[in-house]
Amino acid sequence: MITSKIERLDDEGRGIAYNEGKVVFIPDTLPKEEVEYEILVDKKNFSEGKLINILQENKNRVLPKCPLYNVCGGCSLMHSNIGFQEDYKSNKIKNILRRYANIDTDVKFVKSNKDLFYRNKVVLKVENNKWGYYQKKSHNLLEIDSCLLVNNNINEVIRNHDYINIIDGEITIRTNYEDKILISITSDKKVNINKNTIPSNVVGIVINKETIYGDNYFYDMISDIKFKVSYNSFFQINNYIAGEIFDILRCNLEGENLLDLYCGVGTLGLSLSKKYKNIYGIEKIRNAIEDAKLNAKENNIENTHFFVGDTGTVLKDIDVSFDTVIIDPPRSGLNDETLQYILESKPKSLAYISCNTITLARDLNKIKEVYNLKKVTGLDMFPNCHDVECVCLLERK
Repeated sequence: MITSKIERLDDEGRGIAYNEGKVVFIPDTLPKEEVEYEILVDKKNFSEGKLINILQENKNRVLPKCPLYNVCGGCSLMHSNIGFQEDYKSNKIKNILRRYANIDTDVKFVKSNKDLFYRNKVVLKVENNKWGYYQKKSHNLLEIDSCLLVNNNINEVIRNHDYINIIDGEITIRTNYEDKILISITSDKKVNINKNTIPSNVVGIVINKETIYGDNYFYDMISDIKFKVSYNSFFQINNYIAGEIFDILRCNLEGENLLDLYCGVGTLGLSLSKKYKNIYGIEKIRNAIEDAKLNAKENNIENTHFFVGDTGTVLKDIDVSFDTVIIDPPRSGLNDETLQYILESKPKSLAYISCNTITLARDLNKIKEVYNLKKVTGLDMFPNCHDVECVCLLERK
């Protein structure tokens, strides 16, 4: 067993210590703590350790509320109080932008209204009819009957699912502002559903992309806009923080023509319908674009134009000069084609929304040759987890 002092946390929320000059990553620790640990993985440039005992605690340490926290891989910061988590995430954004984009900036931080039971969606693994998450750093299933991060309507499904018999596979459970439930299942084996005992708030069940009960969508609300959400459409998992993003965009953006890239079901573009003469959205998932069109109609918004396909291909057919481009890409960040379009077309302003600060910084490092970074806001979309949502507002030089 080795004794070391934790110097700081890394970008994944792991403590960093040094043993004989080599970096050691130790989960479940906090800065300034003196800890005892053992080495689990020893590589040339770093090691990974397992916490055994805490000799000196950080004042921000708390007892995790989840009894499975030490074995579950679902969250990584529940051993610290929420104030510490918020400071860590704000500083994480600053440090990553400085390290990977050579940008020094202030970061405004927006807190979540809940640190528990905030998620409107969960994805669970199923093995031998047992539902759960994978244990930390493994593919060993940890069976659960609830999760403290997800809405209690979802937990009710996890606890009482006798109407679903699934041997192996994956199950996604969503809930909305009306407490309705939408379930989708992927499995190579036969799934049996007892339709006679399905609870009344379950509005749809989809198995391997086929709707076998009810509908394959429901409606949800963010701020003052109602959205149709299909079972496989992207939708922000924390409605409160999504509404805060709307407010940031509405207070800072306006013009003639807006381009919403990776638009999903149209959330960000539709939130700005009163700020622009025309809204254009592009998304490669067809279901999401169909939802976006219906969402515009549902909210009596008539200045939208939605297109399905890859960004580069679609933009060749749109002869429009855009004042503003909103970018909300997957965790991998911008592809080369989209980045090239932005740098060549040079819209007046950009809004880049990301939950992966490293790929955000990578892209900003290229974009900053043409744009000035005006405002950075971190938002606690994922309390008790190391990820953080970030909104960057940029203006053309």
